[in-house]
Amino acid sequence: MPTVVDQAICIRQWDWSETSQTVSMFCRNYGMMRGLAKGARRERGSFSGGIGMLARGEVVAVVKPERELQTLTHWTLLQMFRRPHDDLETNLYALSMAELIQRFLPPAAPHQGLFDAMLLALERLEEGERPAPEFLRFFFTLLRETGHEPRTEAEGIPGSCLAFDAEDGGIVDFRAFPRAWRMRPETAMTLAHVARGEPADLCDPDAVDRAIRLLIAYARTIVNDELVTPTLAVTPRPRRRALGEQS
Repeated sequence: MPTVVDQAICIRQWDWSETSQTVSMFCRNYGMMRGLAKGARRERGSFSGGIGMLARGEVVAVVKPERELQTLTHWTLLQMFRRPHDDLETNLYALSMAELIQRFLPPAAPHQGLFDAMLLALERLEEGERPAPEFLRFFFTLLRETGHEPRTEAEGIPGSCLAFDAEDGGIVDFRAFPRAWRMRPETAMTLAHVARGEPADLCDPDAVDRAIRLLIAYARTIVNDELVTPTLAVTPRPRRRALGEQS
């Protein structure tokens, strides 16, 4: 039976018994892994006293590809992020990143670039950066890594005609796509800014919020409206807009 040793971020955990946990891990080289950690909650053992939500560590697992639940044998805690547990807004955005990972990634599909993007976002949140720009940058990376990067080019489209069409996969001219979501030029500029890899914290905060709402609506069409990420509980859901309305 193959043994996997990998760096991982815990994106979901729940109690299996008084001493054991079931967890979902986002591993850098292996990808998504669900596993059972027997005895993980014992103070003395092979799991650093338990596997915490959003913690980064080194995981050792016995993997059988035909099984949905793998056997975790060891966990060494490397990094704990406190701010997502202490600040409500940061908590919502951090849990939203975890939710998006679960919804978009199949088991055992490596996404090293996405792992690095999530780790960078969590580290910057821990340093006190504003959550929304870090979440937007991570969100765009996730869409790119999973083959759903939205088209952000708006050359030749008048500002008053800018729109986003989920089925077409990006920014369009509202005159040709009358059922698309209308958007403001500032929102389009923010998406283009992030697509070029430039820091989202340099963008207007309102435009960042609108860009996030737009991408959430886009992501919902990709995963058939199954998103239940906490960010959606505090962020209005975009709707199909009538002529003259803008996001």
